[in-house]
Amino acid sequence: MALEDAKTEVDSAFTRKGLRGYAFENAFGGATSFLRRTYTKDLTGVDLAITGVPFDQAVTHRTGTRFGPRAIREASSLQPYDPPHGWPTNPLEDMAVIDYGDLAFDYAKTADFPETLTAHIRTILAAGAGTVTLGGDHYITFPILKAYAEKFGPLGVIHFDAHSDLWPDDDLTRIDHGTMMYKAVKQGYVDPRRSVQIGIRTTTEDYLGVNVITSREAHEWGVERVVATAKDIVGDAPTYVTFDIDALDPAFAPGTGTPVWGGLASWQAAAMLRDLAGINMVGGDIVEVSPPYDTTGATAIAGAHVAYELICLYHWARTQR
Repeated sequence: MALEDAKTEVDSAFTRKGLRGYAFENAFGGATSFLRRTYTKDLTGVDLAITGVPFDQAVTHRTGTRFGPRAIREASSLQPYDPPHGWPTNPLEDMAVIDYGDLAFDYAKTADFPETLTAHIRTILAAGAGTVTLGGDHYITFPILKAYAEKFGPLGVIHFDAHSDLWPDDDLTRIDHGTMMYKAVKQGYVDPRRSVQIGIRTTTEDYLGVNVITSREAHEWGVERVVATAKDIVGDAPTYVTFDIDALDPAFAPGTGTPVWGGLASWQAAAMLRDLAGINMVGGDIVEVSPPYDTTGATAIAGAHVAYELICLYHWARTQR
């Protein structure tokens, strides 16, 4: 850590010069953009935009994920001092990464939300940048995938979750975080043959052709086999990575709406994300962090680490493949 910089830097989300490099202000002070990136709506020259979607009106059980983006940003203040551990590259130095802020939407007009979010992501993609989105409940991935599919065609998806989100629901006016993947497959945004779900430990009658690695299989196979299988499934095609924090066991991430025992440990998730380096990742998200159910902040910390790993995967896909 640059101690001299720490004495003078503050609110670097607004005061920093340029869009690259680390930040050294005190972790406990200042404006909490993600990784102290510059808050801006200017997408000129931007490689990757971090954006928040504080939406939780699609949950089936406990609300609170609307506070997820804010908590993840705060937790990330511990991370922007050094290169990401375990990676041989420095995405914060090599890429122009910004905090694009949160999606603006009318909370009382839920029916308008999906297209509002799709347009938000569409704007970023049209500028030539990618996105890592901080949720919010898992429904948000469906409108995001729509924008990505418009640009890239049907996507491969690597989906970390306790739940498949493939429960049948052909009513597009229903906004439900448990059916977002079903809708994405049915709408042609996702190619199920090139998609894999990791950590599943709830029952689904029909996976619609999506490949599944259950939580027990992940434990028994080990990281190396899980990652090799996932890479083989998605291949070199454009791939979106969505990480529901309840993929982790509640012991590691209690702050979520629908916790299920038997999940991944933090070290397993970290190793899997790092070893996925080489996939053609075009975007990703971290969802279902619900701070009210975790007074320790551990879940938000895990969410911040996942988001940083997604940044690393995005960077690797553009520099090392």
